[in-house]
This record gives sequence, structure tokens and C-alpha cells, in this order.
Amino acid sequence: MGAGHDTVAAELVRRARERGDDALVVDVLTLLPYGLGGALRSFYRGSVRHFPWAYAALYRLFLRPGTGRRPSGTPLARLAGRRLRELAERTGADVVVPVFHLGAQLTGHLRGRGLLPVPSAVLVIDFEIHRQWLHPGNDHCLCLTEDAAREVREGTGARAGTCAPVVAPEFFADTPEATEWRELFGRLGPGRPPVVLSAGAWGVGSHLDATVRFLTDHGYLPVVLCGDNRRLRRTLSAAPGALALGWVTDMPGLLHAAQALIDNAAGQTAVQALAAGLPVVAHRPLPGHGADGVRRMAALGVSEVAEDETALLGALRRLTAPGPDRRRRIAAGRALFTRHADPLTRVTELADAARARR
Repeated sequence: MGAGHDTVAAELVRRARERGDDALVVDVLTLLPYGLGGALRSFYRGSVRHFPWAYAALYRLFLRPGTGRRPSGTPLARLAGRRLRELAERTGADVVVPVFHLGAQLTGHLRGRGLLPVPSAVLVIDFEIHRQWLHPGNDHCLCLTEDAAREVREGTGARAGTCAPVVAPEFFADTPEATEWRELFGRLGPGRPPVVLSAGAWGVGSHLDATVRFLTDHGYLPVVLCGDNRRLRRTLSAAPGALALGWVTDMPGLLHAAQALIDNAAGQTAVQALAAGLPVVAHRPLPGHGADGVRRMAALGVSEVAEDETALLGALRRLTAPGPDRRRRIAAGRALFTRHADPLTRVTELADAARARR
């Protein structure tokens, strides 16, 4: 669903191979029979793009944390069980690492019934842990914060700990490509601080055109990441004083050249911005996990939520200008990556221990 899960999985593979190990990425949706995975992805994308109220209702029904009995994703996930077991056996895997909540339901179901012989280590890439990440059958759960790990332990009784967010090393250092972005921004809006608006891989956002107009009216250069939403890009390209981009392959350079990120989902783009030393301000978040995630992220002190345009303007004025507010926010964001252990190290330790027992 989107590109954040794919980005995390790809970076874990790169780190594993750099250490001399091997790793394989599999999309759990492709393991579902009867074309269910593709249908599920299309339904989700259509909901968040065109009917956000419908996704908000589904989130309250299936995902929102809390007590009480609610529907589970396990019946759907278990349809992929046979294919995952065959894949683990054929590759000789030592550990399975879900980075998507449906995968966590699948491995938890298999492990709980003794059908998957190798351990499962769930890597929760969200700041807000919704209930579909949780399954007591999984061996271990790695979270971005200790509060989240405690929620997992209390909710499932399973082992849970913390790890650093998974971001490629290119995001931590300025790049030559950033200079090219700075030159482009300077030509498009001389003297106007460039501010990135993230709409995710699918180009989803609420009233992005109004936010773009507001930013240009107050002296900023809005740089909108429209993902694969061509209609959104065409619409925003007509806005004077704005830059609407499609799929960007040089995210490290872009983020290092900008002054702030306006985020709506607390997803992987926001994490990458923290690594690049870019202040993050949440505004008009997506319903459901987006709204919960940006508030949980702000509670950590690594970002802030602007509830209206007045708050957005105040946050940008403080965080795009050199000064103590900007320095503190950048330092808090980067501390996330040094406060906890590397997730691949934790996963490898779990696999080694299980192999030694076998």
C-alpha cells in the first residue's frame, strides 16, 4: 500500500547484503489468491483519494487502537499462508520480517499454529500502532518508540522492543544533487523559502490547492510531491508560483535543498525528512492512521501539528529561519536514529538465536 513499505524493505535488503547475508522482498498482496491483493490495493487507493470518509470509517472499525472486539485482518491474511510457507521453505529463510500490518497478521497466524518453522520479527514502521499490527503469535515486534513497544507488550503479551527508523544513508548527508535543486528553486522563486508538500506515492491530500495558494501568498515556494497522481500534478502546475512534481527519484537531494516539509501522514517521507535535517509540520492530515500518526509524532517532539493556516504560517516562520527553534527541531528528529539500535541487528540476533536452538 503506497511506497513507504517498499522503501523500508528495500533498505533492509541493502543492509543485509552489505553484511554478506541475503534477503528477499515479497509483497504479501501478491501471495493472496484470486486477485484479492490487487483488488484490495485498488479499493484502498480509491478510498483515500476520493472517499476519505469511507476510509475513516474502515479505520475506526478495523484498525483504531483500543479495547473491545472488532474485526481482524487474520482471515484475509491466512489465505496467503500456503504460499508464504512454501517460499520460506524454498529459500531456506532464517527469519521473516513483516513491514506491513497484513504481513504481521499472516506470520502471527502461522507462528501461533506452528505452521511457520522460523521466527517472525515484525517491524512497525508507523508512529501510531493500530490494532492490525498486533498478533500474539509473532516472536518479536520492533517499534520506533518505547511507548509503542509497551503498548505491544500489554496488548499481545509478546516480546517487543525499539529500533531506529529505516532510512537509506543518502538522506543523512548533503548531496551534490541538492545544489541542482537549490538552483532550480532559486530560479523559480528568488528569495522564497522552498517548502515541500508531501502527498505520498498516490498523490493524496486534503485541499492541497488551497494550501499551495496560501503558501505563495505568504512568500513561500510550494514544492508539491504528487506521486503518480497525474491529475493532481496537472491541476497544481497551473498554480502560479508553485512547483508540482511527479515521481521523484532524488528525494535526498530534494529534501536537503528545502527548508521544511508539510506532511499529512507521518509516513516514510516524514521520516526521511527528519534524517535530512528538515523540520516537519503536519497540516490537514489524512483521516485514520494519518491523523493519529502525525499527533503521535508531534508528541515525541520531532514535529508539530498546525491545526489551521494561522498555525501553519507561524510554524513555518519559526522553523524555516535560522535560529534556536529550527536547531532544536532538527536535533530532536535526528536523535531518533541514534537513540535505538539498528533494526537489522535486532532481526539478525533473533534469527541467530533461533538457528542455534534448532
